[in-house]
Amino acid sequence: MKGIFYMVRKAISSLFLTAALWSCAGSETANGPVIGVSMLSLQNEFVVNVADEIEKKAGEHGVKLIMVDAERSALKQVEQVESFIAQKVDAIILNPCEVEASSPAVEKAKAAGIPIVNVNSATNASPSAFVGSDDVESGRIAMRYIAEKLDGNGNVLIMHGYMGQAAQIQRDKGAKEILAANPGLKLLAEQTAQWDRSKAMSLTENWIQSYGNQISAIFAQNDEMGMGAVKALSEAGLKDKVIVVSIDAIPDALQAVNKGNLDATVFQNAVEQGGQSLETALKLINKEPVERTVLIPFKLVTKDNVSEYLK
Repeated sequence: MKGIFYMVRKAISSLFLTAALWSCAGSETANGPVIGVSMLSLQNEFVVNVADEIEKKAGEHGVKLIMVDAERSALKQVEQVESFIAQKVDAIILNPCEVEASSPAVEKAKAAGIPIVNVNSATNASPSAFVGSDDVESGRIAMRYIAEKLDGNGNVLIMHGYMGQAAQIQRDKGAKEILAANPGLKLLAEQTAQWDRSKAMSLTENWIQSYGNQISAIFAQNDEMGMGAVKALSEAGLKDKVIVVSIDAIPDALQAVNKGNLDATVFQNAVEQGGQSLETALKLINKEPVERTVLIPFKLVTKDNVSEYLK
């Protein structure tokens, strides 16, 4: 029920957010730069946190934002960038839906001479700059924690995000590196739950039916899925026997780590990613030098240090 209320609340807030950003064409920003922003999904808490920081920084700098929700559709995202180009925005911030399918958006912006900054997620096409984190390392951090907790022996399940998205590909790569270095860890199964809490709960219930007490650990590639896995395991009376680790350190996950329900999460800094993407876009507009790649470190969060991340 909580997940349903969260989705409804985010849907409403995203509508108000978009409307508010379109209304930024008032006199106080009439002469300021205009930046188009296409976000992967404003139904995802981490993405919303990135968007909120972009909005905050834009207000501080007198920037007009045109922010839109791609709703996880790379095709829609390409169309949104085409619209930004037609509106002659000064720069574009892109939170890509997919590595390959969102690449034309980058290519079209560059062909139009408009600087484009990828935030949080990558494309095969090279943007003017990238601001995010090394998702391969986040996968390593999560699976390394599992390996240590299991003393290198046990049965692991991997829950993927949307297949073909950069975070899914790279987090999987990092996790598989650690699995390969620990032959005592067996990969029982892997499947996508599309970054979604309710889908992750259903998937975990299916895994419990298939594998039961064989399950030693679940690596969920984001916290939404991690929280779904925890709920299913708890309802089956198996949580105390199964380690669950996920990525992003959203508030729900931090509270779950604090209570001992989620074993660990990997902190990804939405505030830094959102803020630095806006700052980088402004520098590109002003033709100032920028770092082509800005990587913000991931950090492991467990019960031992979760108090540092709780607000």
